[in-house]
Amino acid sequence: MLKSCQYCQKIHDSKYDCGKKPPKINNRSANDRFRYTSAWQQKRRDIRERDRYLCQVCIRKLYGTTRQFNSESLSVHHANKLNDAYDRRLDDSNLLTLCEQHHRMADDGTIPKEQILAIIAEQQAHPPGV
Repeated sequence: MLKSCQYCQKIHDSKYDCGKKPPKINNRSANDRFRYTSAWQQKRRDIRERDRYLCQVCIRKLYGTTRQFNSESLSVHHANKLNDAYDRRLDDSNLLTLCEQHHRMADDGTIPKEQILAIIAEQQAHPPGV
Protein backbone atom coordinates (compact mmCIF):
# COMPACT_ATOMS: atom_id res chain seq x y z
CA MET A 1 0.00 0.00 0.00
CA LEU A 2 1.35 3.40 -0.95
CA LYS A 3 1.47 6.02 1.73
CA SER A 4 2.70 9.57 2.18
CA CYS A 5 5.81 9.43 4.39
CA GLN A 6 5.83 11.92 7.24
CA TYR A 7 9.62 11.84 7.37
CA CYS A 8 10.74 12.28 3.76
CA GLN A 9 7.49 13.82 2.41
CA LYS A 10 7.47 11.37 -0.53
CA ILE A 11 5.02 8.63 -1.43
CA HIS A 12 6.23 5.05 -1.12
CA ASP A 13 5.15 1.63 0.15
CA SER A 14 4.19 1.68 3.83
CA LYS A 15 6.74 -1.07 4.59
CA TYR A 16 9.58 0.74 2.82
CA ASP A 17 12.24 2.33 5.07
CA CYS A 18 13.30 5.62 3.49
CA GLY A 19 16.04 6.12 6.10
CA LYS A 20 14.63 9.43 7.31
CA LYS A 21 12.68 8.02 10.25
CA PRO A 22 14.58 8.84 13.45
CA PRO A 23 15.63 5.88 15.60
CA LYS A 24 13.41 5.09 18.56
CA ILE A 25 15.15 6.17 21.75
CA ASN A 26 14.03 4.89 25.13
CA ASN A 27 15.16 7.46 27.68
CA ARG A 28 13.31 5.89 30.59
CA SER A 29 15.45 4.41 33.32
CA ALA A 30 14.96 0.94 34.77
CA ASN A 31 13.32 2.61 37.77
CA ASP A 32 10.82 4.43 35.55
CA ARG A 33 10.05 1.28 33.58
CA PHE A 34 9.52 -0.63 36.83
CA ARG A 35 6.79 1.78 37.93
CA TYR A 36 4.66 0.70 34.93
CA THR A 37 4.91 -3.06 35.54
CA SER A 38 1.91 -5.08 36.62
CA ALA A 39 3.98 -6.46 39.53
CA TRP A 40 4.41 -2.93 40.91
CA GLN A 41 0.76 -2.01 40.32
CA GLN A 42 -0.33 -5.09 42.28
CA LYS A 43 2.20 -4.53 45.08
CA ARG A 44 1.05 -0.91 45.46
CA ARG A 45 -2.53 -2.12 45.90
CA ASP A 46 -1.41 -4.74 48.44
CA ILE A 47 0.55 -2.21 50.51
CA ARG A 48 -2.27 0.35 50.48
CA GLU A 49 -4.66 -2.37 51.59
CA ARG A 50 -2.27 -3.49 54.35
CA ASP A 51 -2.06 0.13 55.51
CA ARG A 52 -5.87 0.53 55.32
CA TYR A 53 -5.60 3.27 52.68
CA LEU A 54 -4.28 5.75 55.26
CA CYS A 55 -1.04 7.70 55.52
CA GLN A 56 0.89 5.85 58.20
CA VAL A 57 2.69 8.98 59.41
CA CYS A 58 -0.55 11.00 59.69
CA ILE A 59 -2.32 8.25 61.63
CA ARG A 60 0.52 8.37 64.19
CA LYS A 61 0.27 12.20 64.39
CA LEU A 62 3.93 12.66 63.48
CA TYR A 63 5.82 15.36 61.54
CA GLY A 64 3.30 18.17 61.17
CA THR A 65 0.17 16.09 60.72
CA THR A 66 -2.91 18.27 60.26
CA ARG A 67 -5.45 15.46 59.81
CA GLN A 68 -4.94 12.09 61.51
CA PHE A 69 -7.03 9.96 59.15
CA ASN A 70 -5.64 11.13 55.83
CA SER A 71 -6.61 9.07 52.80
CA GLU A 72 -5.95 11.71 50.14
CA SER A 73 -3.04 11.91 47.68
CA LEU A 74 -1.58 8.59 48.81
CA SER A 75 1.45 6.90 47.32
CA VAL A 76 3.64 3.98 48.28
CA HIS A 77 7.11 4.97 49.49
CA HIS A 78 10.29 2.88 49.20
CA ALA A 79 12.24 3.18 52.47
CA ASN A 80 15.36 2.02 50.62
CA LYS A 81 15.44 3.94 47.36
CA LEU A 82 15.24 2.05 44.07
CA ASN A 83 18.70 3.29 43.09
CA ASP A 84 20.17 1.91 46.32
CA ALA A 85 18.25 -1.36 46.69
CA TYR A 86 16.59 -2.31 43.41
CA ASP A 87 16.40 -5.95 44.51
CA ARG A 88 14.11 -4.89 47.41
CA ARG A 89 11.70 -2.95 45.19
CA LEU A 90 8.79 -5.33 45.91
CA ASP A 91 9.56 -6.26 49.53
CA ASP A 92 6.73 -5.50 51.95
CA SER A 93 9.38 -4.62 54.55
CA ASN A 94 10.56 -1.76 52.31
CA LEU A 95 7.18 -0.19 51.45
CA LEU A 96 4.83 2.20 53.25
CA THR A 97 1.72 4.20 52.36
CA LEU A 98 2.26 7.95 52.74
CA CYS A 99 0.40 11.11 51.80
CA GLU A 100 2.01 13.55 49.40
CA GLN A 101 3.39 15.80 52.16
CA HIS A 102 4.96 12.98 54.16
CA HIS A 103 6.29 11.27 51.03
CA ARG A 104 8.18 14.47 50.16
CA MET A 105 9.47 14.70 53.73
CA ALA A 106 10.61 11.05 53.68
CA ASP A 107 12.34 11.56 50.33
CA ASP A 108 14.25 14.64 51.48
CA GLY A 109 15.25 13.06 54.82
CA THR A 110 13.07 15.20 57.11
CA ILE A 111 11.50 11.95 58.28
CA PRO A 112 14.45 9.66 59.12
CA LYS A 113 14.70 6.37 57.28
CA GLU A 114 14.88 4.57 60.63
CA GLN A 115 11.48 6.02 61.57
CA ILE A 116 9.98 4.85 58.27
CA LEU A 117 11.44 1.35 58.77
CA ALA A 118 10.05 1.24 62.32
CA ILE A 119 6.56 2.12 61.07
CA ILE A 120 6.82 -0.55 58.37
CA ALA A 121 7.86 -3.14 60.98
CA GLU A 122 4.90 -2.15 63.12
CA GLN A 123 2.53 -2.50 60.15
CA GLN A 124 3.86 -5.96 59.37
CA ALA A 125 3.59 -7.07 63.01
CA HIS A 126 -0.05 -5.98 63.25
CA PRO A 127 -1.75 -6.59 59.88
CA PRO A 128 -5.37 -5.44 59.44
CA GLY A 129 -8.01 -7.71 60.94
CA VAL A 130 -5.61 -9.47 63.34
